Amino acid sequence: MDIWNSDRQLSDEESEFGRLSDALRVLQDTISGVRLPVEVATRARQGMEELAGLMKPYSVPEAVQASGRIAGIPGRAQALLPVVHVDEADELRLVGHVTFGRYYLGGFGAVHGGAIPLMFDEIMGRLSNAGGRPMARTAYLNVNFRNITPIDVNLRVEILFGGEEGRKRYITGAIYDGETVTADAEALFITLLPGQR
Repeated sequence: MDIWNSDRQLSDEESEFGRLSDALRVLQDTISGVRLPVEVATRARQGMEELAGLMKPYSVPEAVQASGRIAGIPGRAQALLPVVHVDEADELRLVGHVTFGRYYLGGFGAVHGGAIPLMFDEIMGRLSNAGGRPMARTAYLNVNFRNITPIDVNLRVEILFGGEEGRKRYITGAIYDGETVTADAEALFITLLPGQR
């Protein structure tokens, strides 16, 4: 059984929305690395406003939106998230890879410090809730920045389920550039009570 739903058959609508999210990520990376003349910036802005207008009539409540909810697509079609591609996973461990694009640049070729906890929270939360465990939410996430995490480099990610005590779940993780740990993290997730979301 694939607990990460990477082998799930996607509908045409889900597949196309995934491609749309990928295109948005490319746009975010591109905008983050350019300096445009006024006429090009104006044209680009007008095009984006036109696209927003095209999609606005299809606004729906959070419970049925596509973004962040399509299992089987890396990043769940949520353009904010750094996409972790899962290489190996079960209910206790995940090994994958991530490349932070230019959109996540903090400066001098390094990933912004806020993007790293975002990636850890997403993937650790998914492992916390894997294997049929009831839904839990992050209680704390502690991230240690050990070395520069470079943009535009394929980085290895390892996440481990450390155990449970009552409603508490302990998860640890690390990002590697080759054999160098660039950041590591420990998190506590708390199982939700009935009726909590």
